[in-house]
Amino acid sequence: MDKKALISFVVPVFNEEDNVGPLREAVERAMKSLPKYDYEIIFTDNHSTDRTFERLAEAAKSDARVRALRFSRNFGYQRSILTGYTRARGSAAIQLDCDLQDPPSLIPEFIRLWEEGHHVVYGVRRSRKEGWCINIVRSVFYRLIDKLSEDPLPRDAGDFRLVDRRVIEELKKVEDSQPYLRGTLATLGFNQIGVPYDRDLRSRGESKFSLGDMISLALDGILNHSVLPLRAATYVGLFVAVATFLMLLGYLASRLLFGQHWPAGFATTTILLLLSISLNAMFLGVIGEYLGRIYRQIKRRPLTIVERELNF
Repeated sequence: MDKKALISFVVPVFNEEDNVGPLREAVERAMKSLPKYDYEIIFTDNHSTDRTFERLAEAAKSDARVRALRFSRNFGYQRSILTGYTRARGSAAIQLDCDLQDPPSLIPEFIRLWEEGHHVVYGVRRSRKEGWCINIVRSVFYRLIDKLSEDPLPRDAGDFRLVDRRVIEELKKVEDSQPYLRGTLATLGFNQIGVPYDRDLRSRGESKFSLGDMISLALDGILNHSVLPLRAATYVGLFVAVATFLMLLGYLASRLLFGQHWPAGFATTTILLLLSISLNAMFLGVIGEYLGRIYRQIKRRPLTIVERELNF
């Protein structure tokens, strides 16, 4: 008998005890329509504090296709996904969130496009069942990062995607202490295509992705793929310097040619001083962000630390 091609599913989890079972069932239903493929599910557990890993251990004991990694602490969402990719054995890997907001029913379509020769097939969020304010912020962010980046990045695309084995091998060579995989995969090139879909609401549990996590992810996306903030500091500094020089020429011309006597302006002086200090602080902060990332990168700490493994 011919050996079936293997599809790996990478599923990051953190306190998702109620979603482990439904996720497995959803993947099994989707793969039943693809009998020529076998599959494995790689759960990367960011040191959950509930019974998530117990549920994974039970599943791994009864099903060899379930593989799980428990990290020694919470290393973050993006690192969790990247670790899952590096441990995947399949000819292709599909990243799924355990909350099932990204529909597993699209898996056959992803695989069909992959069979046609596409190396990366990513989901494009046509709509999200969330508040209008957060949707607008997300939309603005995706367009902003695409404009700032030196490489074109797909808009409204999350982490729901299929990645070919060849791309995974290239991804393993990337050394990044703070990865932003949506951008990294886009910059690797190859043949990529998007699939529009409507994102559902989480049916069980609560999101573990806080506002702070969203802001951190946004900063990773901007700073990992653009040096424009540093250039902006240079441009603004030059603009302020030129404006100050022109104002100085105007002051001297008024004083020497027209005999103007400008009264001492405490408010004007104070505003200019505060503005200068604020600009310096802001751009020193931008430079500090880049220096901090360089510092963390050269320390070369491990991407994640695995505390326990199941079926590896």
